[in-house]
Amino acid sequence: MRIADVIRLVLLAALWGSSFMFQRVVAPAIGPLATAASRLLIAGVALTLAFVVMRSDIQWRHWRQYLLIGIVNSAVPFFLFAFAALYIPASYSAVMNSTAPMFAALIGTLFLREPFTWKAGLGLALGAVGVALVARAGPVELTTDALLALGACLAASCSYAISGAYMKRKATLLKPRNVAAASQLFAGLGLCLLLLPFALGLVGPQGPLRAPTLDAVTTQVALCALALALLCGAVAYLIYYRLVADVGATRALTVTFLIPVFGVLWGALILHETITGPMLGGCALVIAATWLVVNSQRK
Repeated sequence: MRIADVIRLVLLAALWGSSFMFQRVVAPAIGPLATAASRLLIAGVALTLAFVVMRSDIQWRHWRQYLLIGIVNSAVPFFLFAFAALYIPASYSAVMNSTAPMFAALIGTLFLREPFTWKAGLGLALGAVGVALVARAGPVELTTDALLALGACLAASCSYAISGAYMKRKATLLKPRNVAAASQLFAGLGLCLLLLPFALGLVGPQGPLRAPTLDAVTTQVALCALALALLCGAVAYLIYYRLVADVGATRALTVTFLIPVFGVLWGALILHETITGPMLGGCALVIAATWLVVNSQRK
């Protein structure tokens, strides 16, 4: 890799790692559904406008695939991570997010008939130990809500893996940056439609699907929501697909190893979250497990 590529890789990890921190500010204020909807819609509109200005053909005829990918790869996991942000620290979510390649290995073996190597098996075992260590050794008491939040994070990672398997089999002809823009746009519009009955008062305001109130949208919340959408969404995707073009998809995927590092770092520095030694050990195990799984898939 060139120095410029390494800088882009680290910057991308820093941006995606910060998304968990921003969600910890936004989700308790406006609710998980509105957090995911605003993140997707703003990022989708920004990327679409950018590609229109660049006169890039987004290939709208594939809107059904964009919608399906947007639901599985963006709407569902973004909502689940925003829900988790109500109950667990950002560092927990960042570590759980890095389990996506492990779920991808399982799905690839079970449904895509991909070979299951010893590296993948060892990675899955280490990943399970690491997740358990993070959950039990951190500062958070394992209440029912915390366990639900951890489960939501793992379900979100599994959703990423399912989407990856679908795109590998059914969407290979789509341009990746078109998928990034259109899928987020359609997913954001879909979540806004889902949010509409709550906003109109047709459904009760309580629970994770509640609509945000004007009092809840402070300047801090609004700025964090914009950062979550524009920096962690639009800008991050532009950097990611530039990396894919310059160094290839496999090397770009190494950003997975750095995201939990930055997620833990931002949580400690900015949100003053408590980080324990055993929790860092669990984080290291998850990163090592991810490396084994990703390396086992290289040809």
